[in-house]
Amino acid sequence: MSKRKVGRSAITGQFVTEKEVKKNPKTTVTETINYPKPQKKKP
Repeated sequence: MSKRKVGRSAITGQFVTEKEVKKNPKTTVTETINYPKPQKKKP
């Protein structure tokens, strides 16, 4: 699985930039999202 980190506002739930997360640590959270590997299609 591949992982990706995203920033989210704890108040509104909207996605925010990494810069905004560092600027407002009390009102934002960094989440780690796991993506499954793409499955191969059968011929």
